[in-house]
Amino acid sequence: MKVTVPRVIAPIVVLLALAGCAAAPQQATQARASGPPESMLWVGNSFFYYNNSMHGHVRGLVTGGGKSVKHRSVSVTISGSGIDWHDMESYLGDRIGKYSFVANNQIKFNPPGRQFDAVMFMDCSQCPVHPQLGSVFHEYAKKHSETIRAYGARPVLFMSWAYKDKPEMTQQLAEQYTKAGKANDAQVVPAGLAFAKSIQRRPDLELYAPDKRHPSLAGTYLAACTVYGALLGKSPVGNTYTAGLPKDVAAHLQAAAWDAVGEYRGGK
Repeated sequence: MKVTVPRVIAPIVVLLALAGCAAAPQQATQARASGPPESMLWVGNSFFYYNNSMHGHVRGLVTGGGKSVKHRSVSVTISGSGIDWHDMESYLGDRIGKYSFVANNQIKFNPPGRQFDAVMFMDCSQCPVHPQLGSVFHEYAKKHSETIRAYGARPVLFMSWAYKDKPEMTQQLAEQYTKAGKANDAQVVPAGLAFAKSIQRRPDLELYAPDKRHPSLAGTYLAACTVYGALLGKSPVGNTYTAGLPKDVAAHLQAAAWDAVGEYRGGK
């Protein structure tokens, strides 16, 4: 498979949303968080920020789950970025999330301390399987995981999906993300496997934008359901939040995500 890696450097897009999030100085002495994350930092690229940002849809699922669950998040993305473009240590310093917007657009200054229970990160869409960049993926999966643990949070890898016209990437990406997850004791969110499952069950449903790489709204919602199921340990099936999609479409995507999470968890 011949692939190229277009990389257009763009400014960092920091999406601060949901309830207030606070940043914290790195503190290696703090215990690592366990269990479902109450606060999470997303580090990635346009796969995350398409369709008004995936983390916002996860928050919608949390609200639509019917039970009181604490969860807030911040997304830090660079367009076209690979895993090595991100300075994880600086993200976990004392700048991102120093203040939050609260009711009536008032600004709340947050106290210091560890603010993220987990950090979820991804590589560029084809970098883990690229002949020149695959080793970089594993190098930085290790480096970032160590930085995140030193901060006191849990590292999470986001397994991305295959390009629409290159379905063979599904297993290739799954293999590399699983390998990195095991090597670094990091949880893996199997979004790519959820895409493949949805396509197998309902090939008429478009999960991709016209470029055949980025997600449509349905694709973003499917990935958000997978994050919700994998990290919060809750089934998205029956969730009232549908992102504006038809109910039958949302139900199909919820089931595909939850089945992918269960199968991946049981098959690793």
